[in-house]
Amino acid sequence: MNLRLTFCGGTGSVTGADFLLQGERTNVLIDCGLEQGSRFAEAANREPFPYDPAAIQYLLVTHAHIDHIGRIPKLIRDGFNGKIISTAETKALSELMFPDALSVMRGEAKNGEEPLYDERDISNALSLWETIPYHTPLLLGDEFEVVLKDAGHILGSAMFHITYTDRRRFKDAQINADGGAEQTRKRSIVFTGDLGNSPSPLLRDTEAITDATYIVMESVYGDRNHEGEEMRREKLAEIINAAIKRGGTLLIPCFSLEKTQVILHEMNDLLLAKKIPSVPVFLDSPLAIRVTQVYRRMSENWNDEAKRQLAGGDDPFDFPRLTLTPQALDSNEIMRTPNPKIIIAGSGMSAGGRIQGHERAHLSDSRNTILFVGYQAAGSLGRMIQEGMKQVEINEERIALRARVETIIGYSSHKDSEHLLKFVERAAEGGTLKKVFTVMGEPRASLFLAQRIRDYIGVEAVVPEKGDKVEIQL
Repeated sequence: MNLRLTFCGGTGSVTGADFLLQGERTNVLIDCGLEQGSRFAEAANREPFPYDPAAIQYLLVTHAHIDHIGRIPKLIRDGFNGKIISTAETKALSELMFPDALSVMRGEAKNGEEPLYDERDISNALSLWETIPYHTPLLLGDEFEVVLKDAGHILGSAMFHITYTDRRRFKDAQINADGGAEQTRKRSIVFTGDLGNSPSPLLRDTEAITDATYIVMESVYGDRNHEGEEMRREKLAEIINAAIKRGGTLLIPCFSLEKTQVILHEMNDLLLAKKIPSVPVFLDSPLAIRVTQVYRRMSENWNDEAKRQLAGGDDPFDFPRLTLTPQALDSNEIMRTPNPKIIIAGSGMSAGGRIQGHERAHLSDSRNTILFVGYQAAGSLGRMIQEGMKQVEINEERIALRARVETIIGYSSHKDSEHLLKFVERAAEGGTLKKVFTVMGEPRASLFLAQRIRDYIGVEAVVPEKGDKVEIQL
């Protein structure tokens, strides 16, 4: 059966994931994210959807990062009334992410512009949301069946393995107990969402895909590799110790979801191993504090070692001299705390949030350090600082950049080039893999990964552009 796959977003850029799979009677959307980072992102997010939201029956959500969920309430506002499907963890985290994104949009509104959505749209989205565990087949109408597999990216992240199982077309075929037709089992498409940087201190490794016909996969780090687990931990300890020795402040712009929890876990381990001294550490992010509570509450899908640690009484997100500052008044207290100290705050790309206030206060002092532990999108303030601009503008104020700038890419929640290639290599072992689409990456990264897949694995790999429509056979 020929089906249509449309790349509505998530091409030529890491952000804005939005993919449409269409059968004869069923339209399935995979993710509906915000574009972020570039100066064109706001305008792009306000553009009408390139499809009729009311004609979509299912929205599959890979995980709760805002570049994968950020336009869902707008989708509802514009007419979507189908089912939203994800893991329970993704729904719980999305309930936190939506109001935070709305608050940011209201704060950044220009010339009286309305945000993309409001609280009612968020409430309506959550009312349409259903959750499903990993490995539990779910029928999408009478044409498709989907199974969720652990992507290992953040808590609750999932790959969607979709099989064409048209029960009208194959009504004379012998039907399996789970509702699929035997002769259609051999053809399927997998949407990876984002793939985790395994091994993770907290999460299970990314599951292998072995029987897909097509894969739509991320390529954030398709052109580079990360430091190893031990190397990144040693580098973190070195940077912390050097910042403390200089008597300065260490700023860590950090994504509230996953990155903050991993950094807290690593600092806890370094303190227990006496590889860093105990100094004041502030988690200055209300959203990160709430997300961390969800991580504690929904630890069923942590890896075994992390679960044993928590069960043994060692909370990986807590250690002596760690202070949480949920209120603005609490945040002001940080300024009165003498150096050395460490401040972890959002947003991870320095695109807003409390980190900007700390950057204004500390970037011009050469004793201080700013450490990036996550991806910095092209055009973002974080990318400008990372690339060594002499001055940056924060809230219309020019700030001289004299602080030391450090980066550890090993703490990325994304697979690097080598592990992305190994993921595809494993998928190709079964002999069913026909084609790979590399998306959710900057052009260089997507092109490099596609070339490596063709050269090293011998599987067709292409880099689609926004708006491309392709026919696939399932």
